Amino acid sequence: MTYTWLCIFIMAGVSYLIRVLPLTLIRRPIRNAFIRSFLYYVPYVTLAVMTFPAIVEATQSPLAGALALAVGVVVAWCGAGLFPVAVSCCAVVLIAEFFLL
Repeated sequence: MTYTWLCIFIMAGVSYLIRVLPLTLIRRPIRNAFIRSFLYYVPYVTLAVMTFPAIVEATQSPLAGALALAVGVVVAWCGAGLFPVAVSCCAVVLIAEFFLL
């Protein structure tokens, strides 16, 4: 039981330090262009890393997920918003799993 509590406290400390240290150590604005661009794209990369496996594995067939991903990329590239992209992906999965696969 004490090992469990020790692990919980260590994980809490590490999580706290990861969030607090950048706030306390970096007081000035970041001027390095590489670091600024890296920090700009971190949320998008994190979202993509969490979303991509779910797209392929959430369907009955990975092919239907791949088709929905391709259609979603094309629709988003053409300038559609989040809701039309999501609806088009859902429609592609429905059609692919109901009729083609």
